[in-house]
Amino acid sequence: MPIQSATAFAPATVGNVGIGFDILGHTFPAIGDRVRAIRTAHPGVRIREITGIAADLPVEAARNTAGKAVLSLVESQALPFGIELAIEKGIPLGSGLGGSAASAVAAVVAANELLNQPLTRLELLKHAIQGEAVASGSLHADNISPSLFGGLVLTVGIDNPRIKQIPVPSGIRCVLVHPQFYLSTREARAMLNRDLPLSDVVWQTANLAGFLAGCYTNDLDLIRGAFEDVLIEPQRAGLIPGFAEVKRSAMEEGALGCSISGAGPSVFAWALESQSQAICAAMVRAFVRQGLACDQWIAPIGQEGARVVERQ
Repeated sequence: MPIQSATAFAPATVGNVGIGFDILGHTFPAIGDRVRAIRTAHPGVRIREITGIAADLPVEAARNTAGKAVLSLVESQALPFGIELAIEKGIPLGSGLGGSAASAVAAVVAANELLNQPLTRLELLKHAIQGEAVASGSLHADNISPSLFGGLVLTVGIDNPRIKQIPVPSGIRCVLVHPQFYLSTREARAMLNRDLPLSDVVWQTANLAGFLAGCYTNDLDLIRGAFEDVLIEPQRAGLIPGFAEVKRSAMEEGALGCSISGAGPSVFAWALESQSQAICAAMVRAFVRQGLACDQWIAPIGQEGARVVERQ
């Protein structure tokens, strides 16, 4: 008998990782979204309900990241049945933690369980990207890929994406602090200057190469030296009250690097486990001095991406 419903969990993510705008991201497994996909007799895609911490979202499938991702999947497969979605949000809206990506990823992973011939993860990636574009206004995979595949992920290309999971030196933790205000991904992308000095592009390219080389060779000094975004972070820093002080506080406590998670306003730092608590506390204190309440988490850079948690 065919599977009638499946539920999938997709983790939050840190997009860009500072130096890898739109191409680099990593899993943050402490929080995530769940989506249940239910087989129905009526064709098409319908959103049954949205619950959790961010329930005020479009219920029209084409305007919802999870709905649009599954619409893309359904249209590509010409399914003889329909799919209803029940979305449970665990990631705050407009937080820079990949919430729109997680919903899209969880939705296609759950829907995939209902197919007679399930698709590969790479095929699912292309459908999930279509969902992410509903929220961000552009096709990019720096949140989608790590949420789907797990770990620190480099994505090359969109039409025919190539995925490479990058090793992370042992003992590294991600410290993530979310000041409690909403920042639109579309607006944070729209304000970026497309005309940048060649010298800065070269500098950023060197930093990305150095960071990746440091990860492959367990060279923490190289990671620390290369962990600097000279293109995007300077343009977005003003959107986050106290960002400069938050970053300075993290670095003074020994962080390997600190930058904006995705489009913000969340700020993340890479740290050795032994220093992570002090770094987190310093970042929170800096935000509190700006009058901002914060959520904070410390977690390993999880190696597991989206997974099915229930089938019926």
